[in-house]
Amino acid sequence: MNKREIIEKLKLPNVFVLLFIVFVSCALLIVINYYTIRTLSVNRAYISGESYYSKGQKEAVRHLIAYLYTKDENLWASFQEELKIPKGDAIARKAMLNNEDPKIIKQGLRAGGNNEKDFDNMIWMFKNFHNVPFFKKAIDEWEKGDRLIEQLQVIGNEVHQKVQSTGLDSEAKKEMLLRISNLSDVLTKTEKNYSDSLNEGTRKIESYLVYTNVFFILIIICSVSLYYFIMIKKLILSKKETEVHNENLTIANRELDKFVYSASHDLRSPITSLKGLIEIAWEENNPEQLKEYLQLMHQSLTKQDQFISDIIDYSRNKRKQLSIETVSLNKLIDDCISQHQHIKNAETINIKKNIALDEISTDCLRLKIILNNLISNAIKYSDPEKKKKHIIIKAYEDNGFCKIEIEDNGIGIKDEFSIKIFEMFFVTNNNMGSGLGLYIAKEAAENLNGNITVTSETNVGSTFTVTLPKYYEI
Repeated sequence: MNKREIIEKLKLPNVFVLLFIVFVSCALLIVINYYTIRTLSVNRAYISGESYYSKGQKEAVRHLIAYLYTKDENLWASFQEELKIPKGDAIARKAMLNNEDPKIIKQGLRAGGNNEKDFDNMIWMFKNFHNVPFFKKAIDEWEKGDRLIEQLQVIGNEVHQKVQSTGLDSEAKKEMLLRISNLSDVLTKTEKNYSDSLNEGTRKIESYLVYTNVFFILIIICSVSLYYFIMIKKLILSKKETEVHNENLTIANRELDKFVYSASHDLRSPITSLKGLIEIAWEENNPEQLKEYLQLMHQSLTKQDQFISDIIDYSRNKRKQLSIETVSLNKLIDDCISQHQHIKNAETINIKKNIALDEISTDCLRLKIILNNLISNAIKYSDPEKKKKHIIIKAYEDNGFCKIEIEDNGIGIKDEFSIKIFEMFFVTNNNMGSGLGLYIAKEAAENLNGNITVTSETNVGSTFTVTLPKYYEI
């Protein structure tokens, strides 16, 4: 696995997911805080309204008791006036419970001494929270209080009627006082229960708000932290990727410098030799000697032709995009063999085939470059001392891979050269080859996710093994 593949595997998911989580969390936090604060504000309004309710009830009781003993009609009028406050709240409660016209509700709340600015929120909370346990309990206590206010009104009417008609003796006044006091005590307890229910709800809401805020803030902090971690990780990976690119560029530049230098030398060398031979032949009159010069010229041109062909293969392997198709190894090997029949002494070599695997999925052009170079070398480096020269070409499947072996009984490769033969422009014999063939073959094999190995023994022969995926995967 190369550095590029490692970097690809280390790539992290898209950070926009984290940004989306942060955005949603912030939006939910704003919405939750808004409605929570609104609810707490309305709770405060209801508790504040209870204080007016309680004050009105207590003042009404005080005026009624005073009226009981003084018979002052002004006190009776004050009793009626103070009682309008809890009665107004009762009208509002019943109207909200029956979903009546908001104007009626607001009139009742206004009579109950509530603040105008709180009316809409109080109506909103009653409609949306009337089944929430703490608020439902408060509404139940509110209803009990309204019924007790009605009873207080009944007692007040009774007192007023008796005061206006027959009057009340001492015992009757005591009895009425006891009834009023008992009712007032129950009302006070009911009002306290109402306030306690709302206060309990307020405490719960505040607790939930704290937990919710902590939860979402933790999500935001974690998401932002992870976002920055990923960004830093990506920067590190990007730096590593840049280093890999720079390293590849350095290698490519080094190879390019070497290629330009060697190519210019190898391209000029046959031309220089050819010009020298032409100058010598120009002065030569011996036909036999001229034939020898012509033969040397032919060799120089052949060498240059081979070098140019290798450069073309090098360029194709570097630039041309992969084109994966089903390739017949049997046909491709036959084409490569026939293409090299013109090489000197090729007709003296017995070439055998043993093709156990015919079709593979790969790039035909690059596979042809590999086979052409290996078969060409097997012919060029045959051993002239041996009477029976052979090349055996095998193709078979091994653990899902295609293996192509090209075995010869040529001159072999010295041990000190075996690790260098795949380097650019490395040659073991200056008169044979350009030094590009095996380098190109190795690069072509690597482009096909494969490799080339060699085993060789001097004066015995060499075996080149090409290993490629049977089905190339991008």
